[in-house]
Amino acid sequence: MSGKYQQAGFHIISHDRLWQEKVHDAYKAKGKLPEPSVCPQCGAVFHQGRWQWLKAPAGAHAATCPACHRIHDHFPAGFVTLKGEFLQGHRDEILNLVHNEEKREKADHPLKRIMAVEEKGDEVLVTTTDIHLARSIGDALHHAYQGELEYHYNPEQSLLRVEWVH
Repeated sequence: MSGKYQQAGFHIISHDRLWQEKVHDAYKAKGKLPEPSVCPQCGAVFHQGRWQWLKAPAGAHAATCPACHRIHDHFPAGFVTLKGEFLQGHRDEILNLVHNEEKREKADHPLKRIMAVEEKGDEVLVTTTDIHLARSIGDALHHAYQGELEYHYNPEQSLLRVEWVH
């Protein structure tokens, strides 16, 4: 037998190669859902590989969508923090823009939802079920009112923190 002995199931790796850790997201389906599936909480339908707003067909399989799962667990994917003097003088107008952005996104993407809007002193915290909704809310605020916008993404947790100050 020539070469190094290898135990079954183990692989020789060189120290100059880093292993990419597998990202674990409890809110993504482990396998393909049976089609059609309907979320019993919100009524979204899983059809053609994605969640959509459709009329639930008779005999559809029941499966909780990832957005309702996050809402049930109180585990947001996006955090949008709003602060500043401009916010104090235009709070209602700004929150209308935030809710309109959610409405626009949610019309085509049922998993993009606002979980809560909490007022904490001079700040407002908006939590979302989706990182992309958090980003689009931040972008919409910056486009409409300028101000300072920062994103902090944590890929290990699939979490986005957006801070808008004006």
